[in-house]
Amino acid sequence: MHTVIENLRDEFKRVADEKFKEASQRYFKEAVEVYGIRSAQVTELSKRYYEEVKGLSKSEIFDLCEELWQSGIMEESFVACNWSYRLKKQYKPEDFSLFKGWVERYVTNWAACDTLCNHNMGDVIMKYPEFINNLIEMTQSDNRWVKRASAVSLIIPAKKGLFKSEIFTIADRLLLDKDDMVQKGYGWMLKALSHNHLDDVFDFVMNRRSTMPRTALRYAIEKMPEEYKKEAMKKV
Repeated sequence: MHTVIENLRDEFKRVADEKFKEASQRYFKEAVEVYGIRSAQVTELSKRYYEEVKGLSKSEIFDLCEELWQSGIMEESFVACNWSYRLKKQYKPEDFSLFKGWVERYVTNWAACDTLCNHNMGDVIMKYPEFINNLIEMTQSDNRWVKRASAVSLIIPAKKGLFKSEIFTIADRLLLDKDDMVQKGYGWMLKALSHNHLDDVFDFVMNRRSTMPRTALRYAIEKMPEEYKKEAMKKV
């Protein structure tokens, strides 16, 4: 184990709050392993300890991130996401497979999924848009987090108005998924796209509202004008 990880873990244990640890569980349906540290404090510690590793090579830092992921502890996964995102200017095409592998091997809850995919995966996709087809393929996975990742990796690109056609393809492929984590993921993606393509997203929802799960529909229309929301929520 690298000394910096050992020291970081020791500090996490020192500042952990048992009451917050117990309270954290209510945000998840599945069991999660946490120290019990608020996100702002995790971010501060992540930033501080990064100072000790920033002189290492990209591959060495990614190896440390892998070690953090392997613990299965949520706060450590957040640090792994933060450290690897700090290297975004150095991202190469092969990093898509690395991040996808982290989703497949280590992600076990929505918070870890979204933290990794909103930023790391999203930046790789914007830098190397040819990987958008890989996201589309991920919709066919048996892993709920991989399916959610196929959508939430496009949250930031969607807000920029990018990948409209592919976003609709992903939403169509996930449309009838029974997993609420997947439904919320693609609904959130559509909501993000509606910032720049309101009428297109509204038409998409209206054409599918008889079969689209209500959870996904509500997410998709959340930021739409009130008259749009009322129309979309009418009984079919």
